Amino acid sequence: MRTISESANARDRLRRIEGRHNPLVKRLRLAFARAERTEEGDCAIEGARILEEAIRSGLKLRAVFFRESAPDRAERLLPQIGAHVETLLLPDKLFDSVVPSDSPQGVAALVRLKEFSLDDVLERLQIGPVVVPVGLQDPGNLGTILRSAEAFGSAGVVLGEGTVSPLNSKVIRASAGSVFRLPIVATKSAAGSLDDIAPMLRAKSVRLFATSSHKGTPLGDADLAGPLAFFIGSEGSGVPRDLMAKMDEVVVIPHAQQVESLNAGVAGSILLYEAARQRK
Repeated sequence: MRTISESANARDRLRRIEGRHNPLVKRLRLAFARAERTEEGDCAIEGARILEEAIRSGLKLRAVFFRESAPDRAERLLPQIGAHVETLLLPDKLFDSVVPSDSPQGVAALVRLKEFSLDDVLERLQIGPVVVPVGLQDPGNLGTILRSAEAFGSAGVVLGEGTVSPLNSKVIRASAGSVFRLPIVATKSAAGSLDDIAPMLRAKSVRLFATSSHKGTPLGDADLAGPLAFFIGSEGSGVPRDLMAKMDEVVVIPHAQQVESLNAGVAGSILLYEAARQRK
């Protein structure tokens, strides 16, 4: 098997790193482990397609790391990476110890994500609904919601307490790059708590909707025109009762009785599609 070390074009560009204590390697490992921004403001991503989405989205690359036995990844991606970006070559064992994927694709990177505030989201209400996942722990579901939010039009996503980090590597992968472009705000940061956010949404004449698996207005009968926010709870417990009491309307997505409920990713996608359909 040919390695990157045997590829002349890649060898001229890459700096080989042997030790796990290299500052950039340590930063990448920490960013993956914590699923949050580093002190320098970078987050960790992995996979060729995700890196290409980051480049296409105009994100600033801090450093790109290649697995030594993945020459095809380097040859494909290096022409897309600016000369000012550090490109590092890691032995397979070191790369695999840093990147959390069960089947590493041979490339990872530190990138600078765009930062948004709640005001940024509220300024986009003409685009579509605000999506508020509450206590959503499954990274695949959150990634699916982010992807659908971009696809069907959303003002942005406000992450409620207990929701998985959008910088989780599985969330990023499931979002297919939407996490790089969609305004996403965490309530525990600049947005305040969910108790603070509901009044702020109402002040902008935003109607608050939640979903239920059995009781509520059938989705086809709900008026989803105008500014609105969808609160999406976890499959296990749904939207908390105290928060449900603040909703303007609860909607139910009709489905076969033998199916107890839809998962949050599917339910959120259907809501976003129906809101987009009604807007048009």
